[in-house]
Amino acid sequence: MHSNRGLSRRNCLETMSCSWGTELWDQFDNLEKHTQWGIEFLERYTKFVKERSEIELSYAKQIRNLSKKYQLKKNSKEDEEFKYSTCRAFLMTLNELNDYAGQHEVIAENLSTQITAELSRYTQELKAERKSHFHDGRRAQQYIENSWKQLESSKRRFERDCKEADRAQHYFDKMDADINVTKADVEKRCSLKAKQQAQMRHQVAEDSKNEYLTYLQKFNKDQHEHYYTLIPHIFQRIQEMEERRVGRVRESMRVYTEVEHKVLPIVSKCLDGMTKAAESIEPKMDSKQVVESYKSGFEPPGDVEFEDYSVSMKRAVSESSFLNARGESRRRSRSKLWPLLKRNKLMSLLASPRQPPPPPPTSPSPDTLLNGPQSQQQPKEPLSQRLNDFMGTKHKMHCLRSLKRGGTGQEDYSHLPPEQRRKKLQAKLNDINKDIQKEMDQRDALTKMKDVYIKNPHLGDPDSIDPRLEEITQSLEKLQLEAHKFEGWLTEVERKLLEKGSESQRTQSSHFDSQGNTPLTNNYGQNRERSSAHSPDGSYTEDPSTETTMQFKSRSTEFDDEFDDEEPLPTIGTCKALYPFEGQNEGTISMAESEMLYVIEEDKGDGWTRVRRNEDEEGYVPTSYIKLFLDMNAKGAKTYI
Repeated sequence: MHSNRGLSRRNCLETMSCSWGTELWDQFDNLEKHTQWGIEFLERYTKFVKERSEIELSYAKQIRNLSKKYQLKKNSKEDEEFKYSTCRAFLMTLNELNDYAGQHEVIAENLSTQITAELSRYTQELKAERKSHFHDGRRAQQYIENSWKQLESSKRRFERDCKEADRAQHYFDKMDADINVTKADVEKRCSLKAKQQAQMRHQVAEDSKNEYLTYLQKFNKDQHEHYYTLIPHIFQRIQEMEERRVGRVRESMRVYTEVEHKVLPIVSKCLDGMTKAAESIEPKMDSKQVVESYKSGFEPPGDVEFEDYSVSMKRAVSESSFLNARGESRRRSRSKLWPLLKRNKLMSLLASPRQPPPPPPTSPSPDTLLNGPQSQQQPKEPLSQRLNDFMGTKHKMHCLRSLKRGGTGQEDYSHLPPEQRRKKLQAKLNDINKDIQKEMDQRDALTKMKDVYIKNPHLGDPDSIDPRLEEITQSLEKLQLEAHKFEGWLTEVERKLLEKGSESQRTQSSHFDSQGNTPLTNNYGQNRERSSAHSPDGSYTEDPSTETTMQFKSRSTEFDDEFDDEEPLPTIGTCKALYPFEGQNEGTISMAESEMLYVIEEDKGDGWTRVRRNEDEEGYVPTSYIKLFLDMNAKGAKTYI
């Protein structure tokens, strides 16, 4: 037997096919420990895959959130930025990154369904199978142990009966050999009884012997069956169970890597998409887009003409002629620096009274001290002279059209430079045409539906579609009128751009032809005024004309007409009149003592504050005559310096 086991062990090592039933017939406890360790290892590997799946899912979520965080939002100011190739490439990268995150979600899902869930189910089955196998093994061991106990019991009983038979025989032999006892006494008292006792003990011993032999044969048979049939069969099933467990771990690890391999082509495509996005960036195109975005369409200003101030020194002039010369000089210099003037400063020069505010009728009260120190009195010209200075040409009146406190644009985009206005109009026209096409498609669809209803009345009422068709017809008419209006504006802008281009070429050729030591003509000054036709807030206005012979009255009337349609300035607080004021000068308004007025513009440093009594009455009052109650939260509330 031992030689056969040694031979099988050598064959096991040589052929790598071992049987636990023959090789490990006496290692029941160790096999139990080993299989328990195998289940624990399987559970640990399942937990590892589960945590890896959670990490992949969390990583994918963070990547998606990152991509979503930097995605373009609807109605966002960043929409303008995505016309550049760098921003478009970044958007493509974000989209690819979102797809990349999706592949990590696929990895997490496949790991969870193909490995974690399957191994968790298999572990429960494995535990139940292991429990069944080792239950059968313990039952076989219990049976052979009981057989051994029976054998030992019969053996001890046989041994005891043999000893008692020997003692009975020895006692009989002793009684039979005693010479001091007469034969009659022996036969009379003990001999017969001892002989019977010895015979009985010998019979009992013989029966015990036979029982012992029976149990011995039975045990040997059971033991042979236990170690050569039952245990090998049970251990073989345990071995198969363990090998299936190891095979399942191997398959799970293969699936673990296969899950990664399946998404690699798509991940590679995502990375290739990011590379393609990076390669799509065009620096030259971005530079060109900057030109397209910010090109104004204006021509550079011409040369500044020489202004000879020495003429006034060669002749005696009166005070009035001197003032007129100073006004004319100021008019020419300010007309050239028009685009550089601040809106509030311009409004201050145009609207506030030229005369200093009158002092309070009495000494300043504590309330008046809150308004700050009174401005220094300086000689100023009347408002008519200011308007005469700044309204010397017609184009400056047009510039005032865009002077609104909010700086809001107009429907025709006339506040924009020519080139930008053309682009805005074209974009708006394209949107309107898309809406028109959409409405026409809806009209055609409803018309077809109405025809179907007419042919098949059971499908619906044809008259129910008429209200909707009427709405679409009205909407189409409005959109077509809107499109016609914008087409007119666009045609006008394109015509003016062509005219400006031709004029610019003629001006440049004339400029190069007249290069030399001779003084520059007034054409350059006029060209500079034309190229500077901006409003103070940067808005574009129409081409200036050279009509400078208009009388002040007509200019003043046009100036008032330009601002009649402007929205009223919002109130920024209230004020209380500390003293009465008659308001006799142009641009001022009268007020009674203790009267409450609305403040629409603060003192800009000249001592005057602009107030309003109602929608039709507004003007300037001396700052020292009122007590201000400004609302700092009001729209447009600010302090001018």
